[in-house]
Amino acid sequence: MSYQVEPVARVVGGRSEAFEDNWQDVRSVIRIGGHLPADAALGLADFSHLEVVFLFDRIAPERVNPAARHPRADSRFPVVGIFASRGPSRPNRLAVSRCRLIRVDGRDLHVADLDALDGTPVLDIKPYLREFAPRTPVVQPSWADELMRDYY
Repeated sequence: MSYQVEPVARVVGGRSEAFEDNWQDVRSVIRIGGHLPADAALGLADFSHLEVVFLFDRIAPERVNPAARHPRADSRFPVVGIFASRGPSRPNRLAVSRCRLIRVDGRDLHVADLDALDGTPVLDIKPYLREFAPRTPVVQPSWADELMRDYY
C-alpha cells in the first residue's frame, strides 16, 4: 500500500546547503500554501514550539540506502540500522523536527532552529505540547551525545 501526500508549506530562507551542525538560531520561514484556508495558522501564535514533518527532497528516491552504517560515515561511531539513525537517507525520506516559533504573520511562520533547507516541502505542522514530551527519562548511547554535541 502506498500513500500520496501534498506539501502544506515550504521552507523559505535559512540554509540552502546541507551540513550537519550548528542549527541553533538559524532563522527561516515556513510559508503555508495558498491552497489551504487563510486561517490555517489561527491560534498557532499562542505556542512557543512547532513539530514539523518535512521531506528530505534533496535525496533522490533511487539513492536511498537503508542499509546499516556508521552515523555520518564516521567510523568512531558504531554501525547502526537506519531506524537507529536520524540521517536523511531514509526509506520514505521523512524528517521530523522541533523548532521555535518566533511569530506568525498570516501564512508565514517565522521560526528558529529548524533543520530544513530553503525550499524544503513541509508535509505537516503541529504545535508542540509539553504533554507529548517523554514522561520517563530519555536514554541514548554516548555516541549519540557526541554526534549531537554541536547540532543545536
